[in-house]
Amino acid sequence: MDKAYLKENFIRLNDVKLGEGTKIFSFVNAYGCEIGDGTKVGAFVEIQKNAVIGKNCKISSHTFICEGVRIEDDVFIGHGVMFINDRYPRATNADGSPQTESDWSVEPTVIKTRASIGSGATILPGITIGEGAIVGAGAVVTKDVPPQTIVAGVPAKVFRSTDKP
Repeated sequence: MDKAYLKENFIRLNDVKLGEGTKIFSFVNAYGCEIGDGTKVGAFVEIQKNAVIGKNCKISSHTFICEGVRIEDDVFIGHGVMFINDRYPRATNADGSPQTESDWSVEPTVIKTRASIGSGATILPGITIGEGAIVGAGAVVTKDVPPQTIVAGVPAKVFRSTDKP
Protein backbone atom coordinates (compact mmCIF):
# COMPACT_ATOMS: atom_id res chain seq x y z
CA MET A 1 0.00 0.00 0.00
CA ASP A 2 1.34 3.44 -0.91
CA LYS A 3 2.58 5.29 2.19
CA ALA A 4 1.68 8.70 0.70
CA TYR A 5 -1.92 7.51 0.30
CA LEU A 6 -1.94 6.27 3.89
CA LYS A 7 -0.62 9.57 5.25
CA GLU A 8 -3.03 11.59 3.11
CA ASN A 9 -6.00 9.56 4.36
CA PHE A 10 -5.18 9.79 8.07
CA ILE A 11 -4.05 6.22 8.43
CA ARG A 12 -1.36 5.62 11.02
CA LEU A 13 0.60 2.44 10.58
CA ASN A 14 3.57 2.15 12.91
CA ASP A 15 5.58 -1.08 12.80
CA VAL A 16 2.69 -2.92 11.11
CA LYS A 17 3.28 -6.07 9.10
CA LEU A 18 0.84 -5.81 6.16
CA GLY A 19 -0.03 -8.72 3.89
CA GLU A 20 -0.42 -8.56 0.12
CA GLY A 21 -3.67 -7.04 -1.13
CA THR A 22 -4.66 -5.68 2.29
CA LYS A 23 -7.12 -2.77 2.06
CA ILE A 24 -7.23 -0.17 4.81
CA PHE A 25 -9.73 2.68 4.78
CA SER A 26 -9.40 6.18 6.25
CA PHE A 27 -8.85 7.06 9.89
CA VAL A 28 -7.28 3.77 11.00
CA ASN A 29 -4.77 3.60 13.85
CA ALA A 30 -2.66 0.44 13.87
CA TYR A 31 0.69 -0.16 15.55
CA GLY A 32 2.94 -3.11 16.23
CA CYS A 33 0.41 -5.57 14.79
CA GLU A 34 0.10 -7.98 11.90
CA ILE A 35 -2.62 -7.93 9.21
CA GLY A 36 -2.81 -10.81 6.73
CA ASP A 37 -3.19 -11.00 2.96
CA GLY A 38 -6.45 -9.81 1.45
CA THR A 39 -7.88 -8.46 4.70
CA LYS A 40 -10.07 -5.33 4.64
CA VAL A 41 -10.02 -2.90 7.57
CA GLY A 42 -12.80 -0.30 7.74
CA ALA A 43 -12.63 3.31 8.86
CA PHE A 44 -12.12 4.34 12.48
CA VAL A 45 -10.59 1.01 13.54
CA GLU A 46 -7.79 0.71 16.09
CA ILE A 47 -5.51 -2.33 16.12
CA GLN A 48 -2.99 -2.40 18.96
CA LYS A 49 0.45 -3.94 19.26
CA ASN A 50 0.76 -7.71 19.34
CA ALA A 51 -2.66 -8.19 17.76
CA VAL A 52 -2.70 -10.58 14.80
CA ILE A 53 -5.32 -10.63 12.05
CA GLY A 54 -5.29 -13.46 9.53
CA LYS A 55 -5.92 -13.63 5.80
CA ASN A 56 -9.13 -12.59 4.02
CA CYS A 57 -10.81 -11.10 7.09
CA LYS A 58 -13.23 -8.19 7.11
CA ILE A 59 -12.91 -5.80 10.03
CA SER A 60 -15.82 -3.33 9.94
CA SER A 61 -15.66 0.31 11.02
CA HIS A 62 -15.38 1.56 14.59
CA THR A 63 -13.93 -1.71 15.90
CA PHE A 64 -11.28 -1.89 18.64
CA ILE A 65 -8.82 -4.79 18.54
CA CYS A 66 -6.55 -4.67 21.54
CA GLU A 67 -3.25 -6.26 22.38
CA GLY A 68 -3.44 -10.04 22.75
CA VAL A 69 -6.23 -10.63 20.21
CA ARG A 70 -5.52 -13.22 17.52
CA ILE A 71 -8.00 -13.42 14.67
CA GLU A 72 -7.52 -16.37 12.33
CA ASP A 73 -8.34 -16.48 8.58
CA ASP A 74 -11.68 -15.67 6.90
CA VAL A 75 -13.21 -14.02 9.97
CA PHE A 76 -15.93 -11.34 9.83
CA ILE A 77 -15.94 -8.65 12.54
CA GLY A 78 -19.00 -6.36 12.47
CA HIS A 79 -19.16 -2.63 13.17
CA GLY A 80 -18.21 -1.39 16.62
CA VAL A 81 -16.98 -4.68 18.05
CA MET A 82 -14.95 -4.21 21.25
CA PHE A 83 -12.31 -6.63 22.48
CA ILE A 84 -11.11 -6.42 26.08
CA ASN A 85 -7.79 -7.78 27.34
CA ASP A 86 -7.82 -6.94 31.06
CA ARG A 87 -10.29 -8.59 33.41
CA TYR A 88 -9.72 -6.10 36.24
CA PRO A 89 -8.81 -2.73 34.67
CA ARG A 90 -7.61 0.03 36.95
CA ALA A 91 -6.15 3.47 36.28
CA THR A 92 -3.99 3.43 39.42
CA ASN A 93 -2.40 0.99 41.85
CA ALA A 94 -3.51 0.72 45.48
CA ASP A 95 -0.91 3.35 46.45
CA GLY A 96 -2.40 5.82 43.94
CA SER A 97 0.45 5.59 41.44
CA PRO A 98 -0.57 5.30 37.77
CA GLN A 99 -0.62 1.77 36.43
CA THR A 100 1.92 0.79 33.79
CA GLU A 101 2.19 -2.29 31.58
CA SER A 102 4.06 -4.07 34.37
CA ASP A 103 1.02 -3.78 36.69
CA TRP A 104 -1.24 -6.10 34.70
CA SER A 105 -1.04 -8.91 32.17
CA VAL A 106 -2.79 -9.37 28.85
CA GLU A 107 -5.35 -12.17 28.68
CA PRO A 108 -5.22 -13.53 25.12
CA THR A 109 -8.35 -13.89 22.99
CA VAL A 110 -8.61 -16.15 19.92
CA ILE A 111 -11.16 -15.92 17.13
CA LYS A 112 -10.97 -19.11 15.06
CA THR A 113 -11.22 -19.49 11.27
CA ARG A 114 -14.51 -18.47 9.57
CA ALA A 115 -16.10 -17.18 12.79
CA SER A 116 -18.39 -14.12 12.58
CA ILE A 117 -18.94 -11.49 15.25
CA GLY A 118 -21.99 -9.25 14.92
CA SER A 119 -21.98 -5.47 15.26
CA GLY A 120 -21.74 -4.03 18.74
CA ALA A 121 -20.56 -7.26 20.39
CA THR A 122 -18.16 -7.12 23.32
CA ILE A 123 -15.65 -9.92 23.76
CA LEU A 124 -14.25 -10.29 27.28
CA PRO A 125 -10.62 -11.35 27.81
CA GLY A 126 -9.34 -14.91 27.67
CA ILE A 127 -12.11 -16.09 25.32
CA THR A 128 -11.88 -18.46 22.36
CA ILE A 129 -14.59 -18.21 19.72
CA GLY A 130 -14.65 -21.50 17.85
CA GLU A 131 -14.27 -22.20 14.16
CA GLY A 132 -17.35 -21.20 12.18
CA ALA A 133 -19.13 -19.83 15.27
CA ILE A 134 -21.44 -16.81 15.05
CA VAL A 135 -21.79 -14.17 17.76
CA GLY A 136 -25.03 -12.18 17.53
CA ALA A 137 -25.08 -8.40 17.32
CA GLY A 138 -24.80 -6.72 20.71
CA ALA A 139 -23.82 -9.92 22.53
CA VAL A 140 -21.47 -9.84 25.49
CA VAL A 141 -19.28 -12.93 25.27
CA THR A 142 -18.16 -13.99 28.76
CA LYS A 143 -17.04 -17.57 28.05
CA ASP A 144 -15.72 -19.69 25.19
CA VAL A 145 -17.98 -20.25 22.19
CA PRO A 146 -17.91 -23.81 20.77
CA PRO A 147 -17.23 -24.32 17.05
CA GLN A 148 -20.20 -24.11 14.66
CA THR A 149 -22.42 -22.52 17.35
CA ILE A 150 -24.54 -19.39 17.36
CA VAL A 151 -24.56 -17.37 20.58
CA ALA A 152 -26.55 -14.23 21.37
CA GLY A 153 -27.62 -12.09 24.31
CA VAL A 154 -26.20 -10.49 27.42
CA PRO A 155 -24.44 -12.53 28.57
CA ALA A 156 -24.15 -14.55 25.36
CA LYS A 157 -25.82 -17.96 25.52
CA VAL A 158 -25.94 -20.77 22.99
CA PHE A 159 -28.83 -20.23 20.62
CA ARG A 160 -28.32 -23.17 18.26
CA SER A 161 -25.83 -24.96 16.04
CA THR A 162 -24.89 -23.38 12.71
CA ASP A 163 -25.52 -26.66 10.87
CA LYS A 164 -29.29 -26.49 11.53
CA PRO A 165 -31.53 -24.66 9.03
